[in-house]
Amino acid sequence: MEPTVHGLKLAVLPAICQAIDHALNLESALEMVLRIMHEQLSMQRATVTLHDPETGHLSISASYGLTAEEKQRGVYRLDEGVTGRIFQTGEPYFVPDIENEPLFLNKTGSRNIRRGMISFIGVPILLHGEPIGVLNVDRLFEDEVAFEEDVDFLKVVATLIAQFISLNEKILEREAALRSENTSLKYQIAKTNKGPYIVGQSAAMVEVQRQMEKVSPTRATVLLLGESGVGKTLIARIIHELSERQGHPFIKVNCASIPENLLESELFGHEKGAFTGATSTRPGRFEEAHNGTIFLDEIGELPIALQSKLLRVLQEKELERLGSNKTRTIDVRILTATNRDLADLVERGKFRLDLYYRLNVFPIRVPALRERKEDITGLLNHFLQQMATDYNRAMHFTPAAVEALIRYDWPGNVREMQNLIERLVIMSDSERIGLDFLRSYLTPGQTAAAQEVMQISEPTNKTMSLKEFERNEVVAALERNGWLQYKAAESLGLTPRQMGYRVKKYGLESMIAEGRARFRRQKEIA
Repeated sequence: MEPTVHGLKLAVLPAICQAIDHALNLESALEMVLRIMHEQLSMQRATVTLHDPETGHLSISASYGLTAEEKQRGVYRLDEGVTGRIFQTGEPYFVPDIENEPLFLNKTGSRNIRRGMISFIGVPILLHGEPIGVLNVDRLFEDEVAFEEDVDFLKVVATLIAQFISLNEKILEREAALRSENTSLKYQIAKTNKGPYIVGQSAAMVEVQRQMEKVSPTRATVLLLGESGVGKTLIARIIHELSERQGHPFIKVNCASIPENLLESELFGHEKGAFTGATSTRPGRFEEAHNGTIFLDEIGELPIALQSKLLRVLQEKELERLGSNKTRTIDVRILTATNRDLADLVERGKFRLDLYYRLNVFPIRVPALRERKEDITGLLNHFLQQMATDYNRAMHFTPAAVEALIRYDWPGNVREMQNLIERLVIMSDSERIGLDFLRSYLTPGQTAAAQEVMQISEPTNKTMSLKEFERNEVVAALERNGWLQYKAAESLGLTPRQMGYRVKKYGLESMIAEGRARFRRQKEIA
C-alpha cells in the first residue's frame, strides 16, 4: 500500500530532527531541513526568513532552490509583502495562486516558470509566542495536497526551528562568555608566569585592560593612541598573546625608523632585481606575520603613497611584492599605534580618510604616566625587582626619592622610568637610592611640578623614615582597594606572598579586619 501524504510527513519529521541535531551551525541546519522537505515531500522553493534586530528587517537566512544572489535580494521591511504580513500577524498565510496575490512581491526573482502554476504557504516561526521569523514554501498546482495539511506540518517544523534557534543563541552566548573568561584567565596566568602584563590599578589602566580583554579574542584591527613611552608596544604584544594567534609570529615594524625608499620593500617584500641592490628575493614583514599579528608602530608616519597598499591588505588580504605581478594572499591581524592626531593628518591631506576609518575600528587610548600617578609606586617596585634579577642587586629608594618620583612629570613616560631605574642601579654605589643622587638623573623641566621636585629634601630622621614610608604605602594601598590584600598587592606590584609578609611585619591584621568591616558597612549604607 502506498503511504499517504500524512504518513509521509510523519515519517519525515525524525529525519528533520536528526538534521537539526547533527548540524554544526544554524545556517547548515536550516538548509538541510529545507532540502529534506523538497526531496521527501516535493515542496518547491523554500526559505527561512529571520528578523535581524540590528537592521529591523527580515532577511532570508536559509533557502532551497535559490541562488546566492537571489537569496541576498530577500530582504523585507516588517510591513512588506506576504512575508511581512505573516510576521506581523503571527498567523499562517496561504496563497492559492501567486499571480493573483497583490502582496506577493517575488523579490528574489527566483520564480521563472509561469506564475499561474505556483501556490504559496507561509507560517510564522514563534518563540515564546512571539514571531522571530517566517517559514515559506512553494507548491505546484498539480500537487494534490490539501493546504491545511501543509500548514499543520509546516507549523510543527517551524516549532522545531524556533527551538533550535533558541538553543543556538544560548550556545553562542555561552561560547562568548567562555572566550571572555578564557582571555581573562590567560592574562592572569601571564602575570603569574611573568609573561607580558600591565602594572597598574588606576581607573585609567583598569579601563585599558578591560578593552584589551574584550578585543583580544576577536579579529578586529586595533589602534593604540598615546604619547611615546606609555607602553603601546607592550599592549600590542599582550593583545597578540591573548588572541587565537598566540604561538604564531608577532612582527613589529616602526614606520618612522625605516627610510621611505626602503619601507615598501620592508613591508611587502621584493623580487630579485626589483631595484638596485636587490640581489635576492625577500618576503616582506606582512608575509613573515602570516597567521600571526603585525604591529605597525608610528602609523602616522606612513607615506601617503604606501597607504593605498596597506588599505588593500586590510580590505582584500592581498599584496604583491615589489617587482612582481603575482598576488599573494595573507592572513594577518593588524595592530597599529601612533602618538599623532590622525584626524588632524586626514584634515591636512597627510593621511587617507578611508584608511583612517579602517584602522580606527577599535581605538584604545593609553594614558600618560603623569595622568595615573597612583600607579607610580607599583611601577617603581616592578622595575626595581626586574633590575634586582638582571643585575643581582637589591635596591630601594628613600621616602624622599619616592616622593620626588611621584611628583615628577615623566615626559618620557614608562619607558623613561624603566631606563632611569636601570641607570640608577648601574651607577649607584649604595643599595639605597637617595634624593640627592636621584636629582642629577631626572630630566629638567619647566613645569611647577618639575621645579617642586628639585626643592624636596630628605627627612632628618633617617632611622625610621624608610620603614614608616613602606608601612604607610601598604596601608594606603589597602585603603584604596577595599582592604583586599590581593588587590593592594597588584597595585604595588607585589606578589600576594610579599604582601602577606608586609602585613605580618607591620602587624596590620586587625587593621585589615576592621577596615573590611567598615568598608562593607559603607557599601550597605550606599
